[in-house]
Amino acid sequence: MFVMRRIYASALSLFIVCFIFAQPVNHKSGGQNQTSNGFTFAFYTDVHLQPEHNAVAGFKQAIDSINSYNPDFVVSGGDQVMDANNQSEKRADSLYSLYLNTAKLIKAPVYNTVGNHELFGTFLKQDNATQLPLYGKKMFEARMGKRFQTFIHKGWKFFILDSNDANQRFKYKGWVDNEQIAWLKSELAATKRSEPIVIVLHIPLVIAANQFDKTFKDSIPEGLSVSNAREVLNLFKGYNLKLVLQGHLHIFNDIKISKTHFITGGAISGWKWTGANRGTEEGFVVIRVKGNSFTTKYIDYGWNVKP
Repeated sequence: MFVMRRIYASALSLFIVCFIFAQPVNHKSGGQNQTSNGFTFAFYTDVHLQPEHNAVAGFKQAIDSINSYNPDFVVSGGDQVMDANNQSEKRADSLYSLYLNTAKLIKAPVYNTVGNHELFGTFLKQDNATQLPLYGKKMFEARMGKRFQTFIHKGWKFFILDSNDANQRFKYKGWVDNEQIAWLKSELAATKRSEPIVIVLHIPLVIAANQFDKTFKDSIPEGLSVSNAREVLNLFKGYNLKLVLQGHLHIFNDIKISKTHFITGGAISGWKWTGANRGTEEGFVVIRVKGNSFTTKYIDYGWNVKP
């Protein structure tokens, strides 16, 4: 077992307590629109797949573990590849192919979220990089599909968002763009207030890492969380937002604000296949839904760094 920290936050205060990974955590609430049938899904993030560091073998081991839970579907929280930012188009495309071909071993449907490492060419040092046909998010859209979307499963509505602003060269920040804001308003107008909602995105909306880990800066850099998170979350006021699944930080924590849990889901790759990161082992999250409640469990799938 690995001892980790679970962080509970309210509008007035933040409490940090330790917890043990192996224990599932119950998140119950009342309300209407109870789903008639339960379901299970898996959330993994930050695979950083590459031919190096035995990453493919590690991902396959994780997939075997994911499949053993027989999830209805799987959601990936971004940074599927390592990395498209500063690679040639050939190398970047090969990394996408490596991920997609390996992910076919997952027996359930997979929904992929765009991460900052999927953004092709944004750190590429060549004068015409921005003119490349698949520059930025276009490669993700060409190879993996929509950068934001919704789907409904057994009465629960999932919003997969793009939380990456890559408008500046050699820099990125967490941001949900105006196109998505307008789209969210339209989607929510067609959503029942009682309908359970899950948001999935790569760069987190809410974090507390900088408050308990001295290796983070005291202030939150714009690349570490979504700069307009308040604007995004205000759109969901009055709705049944149950859960936000986040990546990017390679740590596991659970922050509760009012009735919403913000879960940062660790990383399949640990720290990019070089070992655990700040006490979080390589792993993924299993979420079991029953009615209007859910339980979560972080799964250390047993990967050991190989020379």
